[in-house]
Amino acid sequence: MTIEKKLPEAVALGKVLVTGDAGFLGKNLARELLNRGHRVRVFDLAVCDLEHPDLEKVQGDICDTTWVTKICQGIDTVFHTAAVIDIRSTKVVSQQVKKLSYDINLGGTQNIIESCFTQGVKRLVYTSSNSVVINGQPITNGDEDLPYVDEFRDLYTETKAKAEQRVLAANGQNGLHTCAIRPSGIWGPGDQTMFKLLIKELINGSFKALVGDGKARLDNAYVHNLIHGKLLAAAQLSKNGNASGQAYFINDGEPVNMMEFSRPLVEQLGHPYPKKRVPYQLIKTVISTWEKLHQWFKIGEPPQSTLALERIGIDNFFSIDKAHRDLGYEPLYTSEKGMKEAMPYYQKLHDKMKEETVQ
Repeated sequence: MTIEKKLPEAVALGKVLVTGDAGFLGKNLARELLNRGHRVRVFDLAVCDLEHPDLEKVQGDICDTTWVTKICQGIDTVFHTAAVIDIRSTKVVSQQVKKLSYDINLGGTQNIIESCFTQGVKRLVYTSSNSVVINGQPITNGDEDLPYVDEFRDLYTETKAKAEQRVLAANGQNGLHTCAIRPSGIWGPGDQTMFKLLIKELINGSFKALVGDGKARLDNAYVHNLIHGKLLAAAQLSKNGNASGQAYFINDGEPVNMMEFSRPLVEQLGHPYPKKRVPYQLIKTVISTWEKLHQWFKIGEPPQSTLALERIGIDNFFSIDKAHRDLGYEPLYTSEKGMKEAMPYYQKLHDKMKEETVQ
């Protein structure tokens, strides 16, 4: 008989700040917090379209220390989701693009940390990424003891790894308790990243073959599973809580081949699911060569990066055992349930993209 470890008592979150609320994750998180009765302040450079009597909306630049100090005033818990997602190789991006990622992902996070210190914020939950430990080699049921990547291949991983380390190092200083949540690919209603390229390929007819032998697996994070994990972690950020100074992988707990994972979506959107397969190593060689030609001779960028291909061709999935043990985390949604709930959104996205293509 397995005896479950009793969790320390959850702490109240108080008034909450969500950064990046105009984005996919931030908007869903803010909406869930409001639905649970929290007072919420949101902050983004873009306009937030949520409306609620307990919602305070602030527009501003996370790189501006004055703005960040202001938004942290009177806040008890910060969920920091604002980020630039750029998974292109650091070798091919311009200095301007690199500066933008550093300014927002690293500089913005540092601004949040310092403002938490000065404004007496008690809890900071940082949205990191599982990529901070992915080094191009297969990972099977990886855990939080894996070392950080030491040779960065893309801007997102580089800035996320450095920012996460700063957040965790800040734990225990000035009364602030911090943790980092490492999601896998985030999907669900509002997604503008994970399935958008696939939908584009379906519309233009270029999705003709499956890449790899179908054995490689990865994990994904349905947006409401991820939010559930974040809220559980925040409730364990206290002197006696389990989450202080910790990083957690949060995902759906269902490692799956990415091509097979996308099959229900492809078929529901009315497109044929390919039967032909092409070897992963062949496609990787082509894309890798293309990336080098782009770097050396400034030809157009390849349709996908080698990093994106790794999601299809090699194992990269992580255990949620630590989150279960420390936070009591169990996914609320299976992949099947999540896909059923998200399908109307993806259908609308598909139809909108198709209409724009015709125009």
